[in-house]
Amino acid sequence: MLQNYLPVLVFLGIATAIGLILLGLGFLFGRGQKDAEKLSAYECGFEAFEDTRTRFDVRYYLVAILFIVFDLEIAFLFPWAVSVDALGLAGLVAMGVFLGVLVVGFIYEWKKGALEWD
Repeated sequence: MLQNYLPVLVFLGIATAIGLILLGLGFLFGRGQKDAEKLSAYECGFEAFEDTRTRFDVRYYLVAILFIVFDLEIAFLFPWAVSVDALGLAGLVAMGVFLGVLVVGFIYEWKKGALEWD
């Protein structure tokens, strides 16, 4: 039984060794000089004007959940649309239930005000 896992353990060992070797080469040959240009703000172009540990509005998380809901919907709709003929009526009913649950989630977020940014 343990012999079945030997290829996986060998793969994990080789992957770990390669990762450690590459990290070591980066530290050995990389230039670790930090100048003012390298340490400057680069994501938005200006310095932060508040503490970075401030709380986010809960609407941010509701929009993130909404994105995940619709992302999952699209991820499941494409394979279903390709094989809708082979699935028959049972596949149609299952997708209807799935879309119904997603619509209920959408209505919940709509009622909570996640789509309004006033």
